[in-house]
Formats: sequence, C-alpha cells, structure tokens
Amino acid sequence: MSTKPSDISLKKRFSSNFWILFGILFTVTIISTLILSPTLVVMHAPYKLGDIADKNIKATTDFFVEDQNATNQQKEIARNSVLTIYDYDKSLPDKLKRQINSAFSLPQSIFASSQPANKSTDGEKSTEINNKILGLKPEFEKTIGIPVNNGAYKILENEKFSGNISGLIVNILSKILRNGVVANKDLLLKENDKGILLKTIGTDSEMVVRNLKHFYGLDQAKTMVRIIGEPILKDIDYTVVNLIVDFTQRLIQPNITPNRRETEKRKNEAVALINSTLYRIQRGEMILREGERVSALHLLKLHELREQTGKKQALEKGIGTALIIFALLTITYLIHLKFQREILHYQNKNLFFISSVVILFLFILQFFTFFAQALAPGAPVTISPASIFYGIPMAAGAMTICQFLGFNIAFPFAIVLSLISAISFENSYELCLFFLLNGVMGAYWVQNCKEHKGFIQAGVKIGLLNMILATIIDIYMIDFSGLKLLWDWTFAFSGGILAGIITAGLTPLMELSFGYTTDSTLHELANLDQPLLRRLMLEAPGTYHHSVIVGSLAEAAASEIGANPLLAKVCGYYHDIGKLKNPLYFIENQKNGKNIHNKLAPSMSCLILTSHVKNGIELAKEKKIGQHILDAINQHHGTTLISFFYNKAKQQAKDDQVVNIDNFRYPGPKPQTRETALVMLADVVEAASRTIEEPTPARIQGLVQQLFNKLFSDNQLDECPLTLKDLHNIARSYNKILNGIYHHRVEYPDKLSAGESKEKNGHTNRQQADTAQNIEDSDMENSPSTLKRLGQS
Repeated sequence: MSTKPSDISLKKRFSSNFWILFGILFTVTIISTLILSPTLVVMHAPYKLGDIADKNIKATTDFFVEDQNATNQQKEIARNSVLTIYDYDKSLPDKLKRQINSAFSLPQSIFASSQPANKSTDGEKSTEINNKILGLKPEFEKTIGIPVNNGAYKILENEKFSGNISGLIVNILSKILRNGVVANKDLLLKENDKGILLKTIGTDSEMVVRNLKHFYGLDQAKTMVRIIGEPILKDIDYTVVNLIVDFTQRLIQPNITPNRRETEKRKNEAVALINSTLYRIQRGEMILREGERVSALHLLKLHELREQTGKKQALEKGIGTALIIFALLTITYLIHLKFQREILHYQNKNLFFISSVVILFLFILQFFTFFAQALAPGAPVTISPASIFYGIPMAAGAMTICQFLGFNIAFPFAIVLSLISAISFENSYELCLFFLLNGVMGAYWVQNCKEHKGFIQAGVKIGLLNMILATIIDIYMIDFSGLKLLWDWTFAFSGGILAGIITAGLTPLMELSFGYTTDSTLHELANLDQPLLRRLMLEAPGTYHHSVIVGSLAEAAASEIGANPLLAKVCGYYHDIGKLKNPLYFIENQKNGKNIHNKLAPSMSCLILTSHVKNGIELAKEKKIGQHILDAINQHHGTTLISFFYNKAKQQAKDDQVVNIDNFRYPGPKPQTRETALVMLADVVEAASRTIEEPTPARIQGLVQQLFNKLFSDNQLDECPLTLKDLHNIARSYNKILNGIYHHRVEYPDKLSAGESKEKNGHTNRQQADTAQNIEDSDMENSPSTLKRLGQS
C-alpha cells in the first residue's frame, strides 16, 4: 500500500503524452498573450504641472536624473561605515589605587602612632584606638567610595588595615581594568561585526578593536575577581579573602564607555562628503503611474521623451510576455500540479479545464479593463479607473477551480492568475496582491460549499475582504480621499458579490462540460428517492439494502480518515447498480432458497458476476451520474478472486485440466482513491457479516480483520493512498456500525415457550446463513502481510 501520489501503477494508468501537455501549455500561453496584447501597447502624451496621470508611462529611451534614493542610500552606507567610538579611561586604575591607599592610610596612621608604652596601659590604649578607628569609618567610606558594613570594618581593624590587603585589592583591580570593562556588553557586541574605535581619554590615541568579546561586562568582571585572585590569595585567611573579593567587586567601574556625541559628529561629517548620485532611466522603466499628480520631476523626465512619444512596438513585449506566462505555467505544473493526485486522475482533462478557466477569466479581465477606461472619462461624477478595477471578479476563477479540484489546486491557480493579471495593469503589484488575496480566500470559503446559497455567502465575505484590501492599498498609495474611498468600497464589494454569482453560474456549466461531480450534485444523488435507487429498491431489494449499508459504512469511515464522506456514501449507494440487469443471479435477491448458479458452470457464473461491473458502468454513463461514481463502480472489486466458483471449477476439473485463476478474477482496475477503497472494504465486510452465526462483537471484529488482511495480502490496496493508520481507523469504524446493526435483541415472553429466556439475534424463525466463506484463517495467521489487532482500540 503506497501513500505517494506518484505510484508507478497510477502513473501508468493516468500518464499523459508529453506533446499533449506541451500543447496545452503552449496554447494557453499564446491565447493569454493575445488577450493581453491590447494592454501591451502604451500611449502617452505631455502633461502640465499638477495634472493627474490617466495611465502608466514608461521610458522609451535612456537619460540621467538625480537618484535621490541612491544618494540617500550612499549617505546611509557612509553613515554606517563610521565605527562607534568608545572612550578608554586609561588612568582609572591609578585613580582607584590612590583612592584605596588614601582610605587605608588614615587608620594605619592611628595604629602607627598609638603603640602602648607598657602592659599596664595596654588595655586603655586599645580601647582608645578602637574608638578612634570606629570614628574614622564615615571618612573611610567616603574616601574609598563604597559603603562598608560593621563586620567588614571590624575585620580590617583586626588586621590593622594592613597594606597587604590594600595592595591585593589594587593588584586584582588593576588586572581587571587593564583588560577593559564595559557597562553594557550586549550593546558592545552589536558592533562585533565591524568593530569599534577605541579612543584614549586625554590623548589623540585611537585604535580599531574588532575582537570585542575579550572585554568584560560588569557582572563578568566581578566573577573574574575571584578567578584572578585565587592564586595570590590561597595562603590568606578565608575571612580576609572574602573581604578582599567583596571590596574589589564593588570598586570595579567601567573604563570603556560609548562616546555618542563624537560618534554622531563623525557620522555627519562622513555624510557631508557624499555627492549627489545621478542615475540613468533605462528604456522600459516606469516614469509616471496612473493616478499620480504630475510633478516637476515627472515633467523633467517626460521632456526628454517628448519627441519619442507615440505608439510603442508591441512585438518585443509580446514575446517577453509569452515567455513569462509559459515559464510561470510550466514551473507551477512541475513543482506542484504534477504531484497532486487530483490532477493525476484524468490529467489531460483537468489541465484542459484549468486552462479554460484561465482563458475565460483573462477575457473577463480585459472586458472590465476596457469598460473601466471607457466609463471613467464620461461618468457624470469623477470615477478613477483604479476604483472600477476593484470590481473585477477574478476571485471567481479560484473559487471555480476549488469546486472541482480542491483548495490544493485552487491556491497555486490564484497565484498564477493574479501574476498574469498584473501584466494587464503594467505590473501593478498592488492589484496583483489584491487579486491574489481575494482569490485565495474565495477558494478557501467555498471549499466546503454544498449549496448554491453558499456561493452568495462567500461572495459577501469576499466583498467585505475587498473593501479592507482596497482601503489598505489606498492608504499605502496615500490616495484615500473620501469620495475615492467610497467608490473603491462600492466597486470592491460589488466585485465580491459578482464573484459569488459567477461561480454559482459557472459551476453547473463546468460540471456538465467536463464531467465533474460537485457536492451539490452528490447531495442530489444521495437522495434515496432518486429514480435509479428506487428502481434498485423495487427490482433488487437485497442489493438495495446492501448498498445502503455499504454507503453508511463508507461514509462513517471517510469521516474517520479525512476523506470525502459524501462522495464515499454516494459511491456506496451506486456501486452495485449493474445488478439491475440480472438481479436474480445475485444471492441477496434470490427467493425461496433457490440458487440459479447451481445449474450453471462455474465459468458461466463467474462471467455473470463480473458483468455487473460492466453493466453498472454503462448504466452510470447513461444516467450521467458522474465520473467519481463511475470509477467506484469500475474499481470497487479491484482484481479480487471469485474464490467460491474458482474452487468449484477446480473440483469439477479433470485430472489433466488446469483452471486458469485469472479467468475467475474481476478485471479491475484496483481502487485508485480512498473513497473507492472504502467502498471495496465496506462491500466485502457487509456481505460477509451476514453469514456470521451469533454475531458477537468479537466475531465481527475478527471477521473485519480477516477480510482486511485478505485484501491487503492480495495487494488490492496498493494503488490507493490509504495508510496503515487509516486501515485501523476504518476497521474500528466498521466494527462499531456492524455491532450496532447486529446487536442482540430480547425476544418477547409471549413468543417463547415455558422456561425459555434465551436471547437470539433477530427472529426465532430466522434461518442462519452459512458462515463467512473463502476466508482461510490459518493462511491469514501465517501470512507475513497479516495486520495484527486491526481495528482494536
């Protein structure tokens, strides 16, 4: 079983001739170019200062004009090239050293001048010294520059404010400051790509520094105090070490600081050296856009083109446009469409449908363009052609595609159509973006549309979105005067409503022309009062009941695995309509227990059974019930073996006679879609479940697992995109529904003899059918392809 849409068998079945594909792309390119050709011819006339341009004008020759943007860009480059200047305070270590030594010298002088003369006066002197030292604490804190708590001050007092302590503090502090400390390292590292200019304070010395990571931030510098001090503090008391570390950490100050004033000054000087840049306007460059007010610069540009104005040669531009469209279509197909399963099925038809929609909406685009240009000048009120362009219902193209091929195809279609449409408006990216967004959202809003009113609802949503997009574009273009904005809103909303109406009208036409089946049609076909289903109910009631249950099983499983439940249900309803031709040859329609096949040869019975597929296809084509349902009829048996008649033929064969197994298989093809595979699985499960004696949940689950394993081992699911997880969910869904159908019922007492209270399945007179045939339990258990515990929660 494969999950890839590029299965080999699928490619073989739906492969397209290269020349057909090339022909479709080439034809669309040529027709699109011809449709757009009128807009490739540009006429322009001289304007006066203050006039409003009524169309786009491009240069037809080369000339020079000052490029203000380029000049500003060069100035910006020059400005950014100036390195940020940081001041380096080289004298800070010496300043802190003097500050520390000065603070320590005050109490040191008291200890030096207060040596006791004898032991009798030692206690008194000590108290006096302590009082003096304690009195110096405020001055000590002021001199050293940091607050000192009483505990730290007492430790210093006990150490007699040793010069060794102050020397160690100065030593560690100097090493850290010599490396460089910055207040905000994150800000500094933003300059790491180009470096900084380090200027020494008090001198003219400057140097470029590019390795900025070696500088310390404040937190990093404080961390480095203990690391740097570890080798020189290892023989000192732990309490003193902590004091030295604490003092050093709090004394650290940034000695590298940004000089913003000097940096800004040098940036301004660099900008002042930049001269104005002259640029050449090349042939084909836009000079004046539609709706712009003509300025002096426009007049300057147009003056150079005065003698060359007139009708442009469209040949070169036409060839370029054709190449652009061809490249756009080809690349879109190669990188996206060719891998979509919706396209691979009947690829030529789908590509022809997409091409037809592209051409149709380019015609609509040109019609509205000419209408806008003709209406705007003669309107009783001032209406800009740009306002009318917002009313073009281009979103209907993607909406129409989404109805038949899904959102995955409609999305790239909206991109392609908007890009091609932009050519008609002189490559206006504003309108390109407008058409792209409303096309994508339009497709999104109709992807689950099942009723015609849904198209109008989607049209209203698109109209509101168009109004928002038109407002955004007007603000971006700085053109949102009250009256113009009102007209923009009017046409934008009308364009959304018109898109919904066009989609609603095109859908049945496209469905009829290309043989597609929409959800609306599926809803009609799902009605059990449909003539074909009523005929099935009257002429083949057993098949009708079987088909209804198959449809219910397929619908529930489709919801579980994310397939199309409505399509699966309808396919289930119609998969056996071919039995209408010979209903009595199928056991579910036989009465009184008489089996016609008992009198027929196995080969003849096989031909009759397999013919219901062919008969169903013919009947489906006659009633025009849709290609998806026709495919389900054709594929729901795959290439499975009719094992009952095959075994019967082997039993009746003579010793020297060989029975060809291929003569007892359905012709196929195998299921190609998830919905068709669901019908195949539901078909075999529903038929076999009728043969279970006393259908308990365990027996039903075992039967479902065996049937799934049989089809899986027979490679019947190889060509559809079901995964093993999907099979598990399908089996669980089927188990749930079948348990509900065959649950036990209690028989009423008046129908039971005395002493009987036994529960049975159905009525007491129900004749149990034979148990499920042709499921070889031992073979399934030993098969390497057996799926274990399938459908169990």
